[in-house]
Amino acid sequence: MAVQQNKKSKSKKGMRRSHDRVAIPTLVLCKCGESTVPHSVCPSCGTYRGRQMVDVSAE
Repeated sequence: MAVQQNKKSKSKKGMRRSHDRVAIPTLVLCKCGESTVPHSVCPSCGTYRGRQMVDVSAE
């Protein structure tokens, strides 16, 4: 039976588990009602965390 000789560090454990994640990104709802990827500017209204970042009316 295999027995580990040394304790795995938190860093090595995290690196091993780096691929054990959901491949599909989660979606959040913007104030305008459109769904967007988290931590990014809303493509329809151009806001991020309640602030206007991109002027989409010019495009």
